[in-house]
Amino acid sequence: MARIAVIGAGMGAMAAAARLAVAGHRVAVYERSQTYGGAVRRFERDGFAFDTGPGLLPLPAVYRDLFVKTGKEPLEACVELVQVDPSARHVFADGTEVSLPNASRAGVVTALDEALGAGAGGRWGDFLVRAREAWDRTRRPLLEEPLWPNWQVLAEREPYPSVPHKRLLRTRRAATLAEVGAWELRDPRLVALLESHALAYGLDPRETPANGAVLPYMEHAFGTWYVRGGIRELARAVYERCVARKVEFHFGAEVTGILEKDGRAAGLELAGGTSQAFGSGGGPVVEADFVVCGVAPEVLDGLMRSAAVRGEGEVASQRRAASRLTVLLALRGGRPQGTAHRTVVHAQDRETELDALFGAAGGMATRPTVTVLRPDDPALVPDTGHEAIALTSTVPSQPDRGRAQEELFERHADHVIAVAERAVPDLRDRLLWHQVRTPADIAEVTGAAGGAVPAPALAAVEGRLLHASNSTAVSGLFTVGGWSHPGGGLPHAGMSGALVAGLIVEGPEFQGSQ
Repeated sequence: MARIAVIGAGMGAMAAAARLAVAGHRVAVYERSQTYGGAVRRFERDGFAFDTGPGLLPLPAVYRDLFVKTGKEPLEACVELVQVDPSARHVFADGTEVSLPNASRAGVVTALDEALGAGAGGRWGDFLVRAREAWDRTRRPLLEEPLWPNWQVLAEREPYPSVPHKRLLRTRRAATLAEVGAWELRDPRLVALLESHALAYGLDPRETPANGAVLPYMEHAFGTWYVRGGIRELARAVYERCVARKVEFHFGAEVTGILEKDGRAAGLELAGGTSQAFGSGGGPVVEADFVVCGVAPEVLDGLMRSAAVRGEGEVASQRRAASRLTVLLALRGGRPQGTAHRTVVHAQDRETELDALFGAAGGMATRPTVTVLRPDDPALVPDTGHEAIALTSTVPSQPDRGRAQEELFERHADHVIAVAERAVPDLRDRLLWHQVRTPADIAEVTGAAGGAVPAPALAAVEGRLLHASNSTAVSGLFTVGGWSHPGGGLPHAGMSGALVAGLIVEGPEFQGSQ
């Protein structure tokens, strides 16, 4: 039985902790804040409740597997999963609207043909077939296996089977999502639909590799799900599963350093007397046989004082990432019957939005793409005469939280609300109050510089969208969560927990889940 110290109580860290405890190890989690969940938090006021992190759950099989492997109660016995249907309503720049059924290729094709014109659904359906091929080629190395030592193979190969595109005397294949849209979908509304999946993860579709097609494919193939009571309920369920498996949690425990002995991680240093070392005696030092770190790369670098975390030639975790602005709305009047859970209101000038977000200056478009979440959930409102809505928009990460930045985001929140009125026409008349969650709030919760939010790992583009391996150059030190393989997003966090547990339990020969 090994002593394992886990830094941080995010979703990936807790997934690893539960699996390691079931394997017979003694696991203790040290979290600097007073609660669990990492970015999966909740804001409550006046009887309203909102998720301030992810609002929907793709690929729930990851957490079903976690609960099957760590106890007798399945996930559905601990939370209520609801399949969101339609998967999303889209409001395009020209005013066209379409509601896409959840996990139904035939239904999506029909809906697109009816809304956008004959042939649109067929082109999207054919794209999904090619996206499935990219998924089949990348699923194991990017999601289910530890990052290959020869990760450069993933960095060089584009797994998306692009359709040959003839232009003048040359034949080319799409290398980016933007080229996939322009050459294979050939409708600005289908292009917006495709690119919105990259933008939601803070990725520029003009630079995102073509195999970013797996992002809409995951949603299409496995459906979109909501957890009744909010995604925070999923974090609660994972935390309670950890506690049931005898994982120790120490909240308000700030880790100030990782101990190293003879080239191996040997424990933690804590801010004086903030916690207990595996329940035996208080003090600033925790001895451990393994250390699992679930924090942002720059935080980990600060904890390792005497050794480099990554060896020469290893893939470095994605450093430049966008963030999110979230506007929480408390409305008078109940949620109208038949309202879509999720509506994506697309930017009226997509190129302007992308130039603003991903240009050198790192700004924000006046009329950005906005996702409107309107859950049909009595747990989130004081009564049936009110509605809770969350608006999200991708914004640049910000290095500081000065007054000027706060005022900038307040102004941008007003723009976001104005865009949302295209989906909720009576929004301002019903508005009781709103709350703005900025990149600085994300930074405060996660420790990530500028409130950056990690994207999922993708192949090609010289490895720029791969994430650092879960194992490190320091023996006994492992990384978990969105900033390490396989990257950001709720399913990926759960997968990283499974990978770290496998590497510790089975050793370097671990080849991934079967």
